[in-house]
Amino acid sequence: MDAYTYIKKAILHGEFPPNMRLTEEYLAKELQLSRTPIREALKQLESEGLTVSMKRGVRVRHYTKEDIQQIYDVRTLLEGYAAAQASIHRTDLDVREMKAANASYEQVINDHFKTGESTIEDILEINRKFHDCVIKASQNQHIHYHVSKVVVLPLIFRSFYWFNEEQMRKSLKTHSTILKAIQEQDVERARVAMHEHIYHGRDQVLHHIKNIEEDYLISGKTK
Repeated sequence: MDAYTYIKKAILHGEFPPNMRLTEEYLAKELQLSRTPIREALKQLESEGLTVSMKRGVRVRHYTKEDIQQIYDVRTLLEGYAAAQASIHRTDLDVREMKAANASYEQVINDHFKTGESTIEDILEINRKFHDCVIKASQNQHIHYHVSKVVVLPLIFRSFYWFNEEQMRKSLKTHSTILKAIQEQDVERARVAMHEHIYHGRDQVLHHIKNIEEDYLISGKTK
């Protein structure tokens, strides 16, 4: 496992908790690598909003309840707009790609709950593909850039982590509603369905905010 993948996975799973300080020295020793790949990995993670620079090393980013509310509000506006624009500009190819992504999403959910063959990371990745298809169909090249700045992986991961099977299938059903609205060029329904979908994830994170805050109690831990 390369340095970037290792550190990112550790952050998502809470092995490196919010506010934990990470230094090149510690990570190089932990991964038995030189500092160069560690340095590059930390730069990439900072660009993704997962870490914050310090005078010496970086710290894992800490998200407050207010941060969570604001991040999801901005994401909802952007992706709701993308879904509305997609319903106007989508092509037949766009619709086929969204259908394929949603079919994969259903399959990975089945694999996770029925056989355990897929992980939360797998579900997260396929979910991202569906959303990327919607943004692509909007034919607005700027939306993807701005959405990428507010899609905070630890928060998205946590929302999926706390989904039970019923909630996960509700997410799948909302994907289908978004897809149908876009295919039928129902602009307002596409926008509203996307809003509902994203706020569903936000509500899961906010509902479990106490668990998150408990994690922050160990945020001063360093290695």
